[in-house]
Amino acid sequence: MGESETNTYRDLHFPALLVGGSFAAVAICLSLFLILQHLRYYTNPSEQKWIVPVLFMVPVYATESIISLSNAKLSLPCDILRNCYEAFALYSFGSYLVACLGGERRVVELLEDESREPLLEGEENKSEKKTQKQRNPLWKFLCEPYVLGPELFVIEKFGLVQYMILKTFCAFLAFLLELLGVYGDGEFKWYYGYPYIEVVLNFSQMWALFCLVQFYNVTHERLKEIKPLAKFISFKAIVFATWWQGFGIALLCYYGVLPKEGRFQNALQDFLICIEMAIAAVAHIFVFPVEPYHYIPVSECGKITRTKTTEVKLDESGRVVEKKETHVEASGTSIKESVQDIVMDGGQHVVKDVVLTINQAMGPVEKGVTKIQEKLLDSDGKEEEKAEVTVGTSVEKKDQ
Repeated sequence: MGESETNTYRDLHFPALLVGGSFAAVAICLSLFLILQHLRYYTNPSEQKWIVPVLFMVPVYATESIISLSNAKLSLPCDILRNCYEAFALYSFGSYLVACLGGERRVVELLEDESREPLLEGEENKSEKKTQKQRNPLWKFLCEPYVLGPELFVIEKFGLVQYMILKTFCAFLAFLLELLGVYGDGEFKWYYGYPYIEVVLNFSQMWALFCLVQFYNVTHERLKEIKPLAKFISFKAIVFATWWQGFGIALLCYYGVLPKEGRFQNALQDFLICIEMAIAAVAHIFVFPVEPYHYIPVSECGKITRTKTTEVKLDESGRVVEKKETHVEASGTSIKESVQDIVMDGGQHVVKDVVLTINQAMGPVEKGVTKIQEKLLDSDGKEEEKAEVTVGTSVEKKDQ
């Protein structure tokens, strides 16, 4: 590490801390205000229980980035926590889209409707239908996701949960490798664990985002009311851009474009994230507004109270006009109750999906192991038969 690189870090650290801290403070204040508003007007739990974790991504990123920027020794633990929460936020965003569509059962019905083909007539249409059925499932997912039906929902959920599991596992693996001195953060060398973990996470993240994109492509017409494109872009920008930003900074430092000092690399990433989170916090106010939740959804109409007010006045001709208004009031939800519902109900949902995904992943492995065992047993049986035949032949020869 050269003296000039050390001086560069030292000269830029305090101004970066001051500017980054200001942006981080703005991001945290705006996001917490929006989160508290959603908790106060918690009128649609099925959707808002997932909106709050997505919004909480901004203060988590901003807080961990400013802590890491202020103390380089805490950079890796903060990065691990940030990565873990990023994976959970991606899962929460996918669950939010499902909730906006009416829940998992309703999504399955919608996808079945999308995949249902009209009756086709003529030889040409029949041949097209036949070739469509014969196509590989992977080809269908890549090019024609709508024909998969409910299978698309299973693939989408698997893609999001696998990223959440892998991201968390790799984060703690990176921490363990760092303790052993073989992680090499930002070092693209074969004897360090950093490049291998980055490759695995890159493919996992790309697959998760692609699953989300395919699910969005099939359902975006039914999500028009919530303006899904703006939400999708704002969230994807945080997850996708920050990861590639860190990867790009590591490459620039490795090739000498930026100072190779490890502290400078991490500090630059943290500084940029502080600025980006302030922008994201402002965007979230418009993308995830709380105003739609000031009103009671139709499903909650049985749980509300109605108040009628009557106003009597004279019109221009002197006639008495009676005007009646009906006000729909929701029973207020305390912030404590809202948080409890998010933690308990949302946590149960996450655990259920994680267990389901692990079982789905273990299914092919168990089948493969079973086939290997069957082949081994068959080979052992054939060897025993050969041995018995050989012994029988030798006994016959001796008898003769």
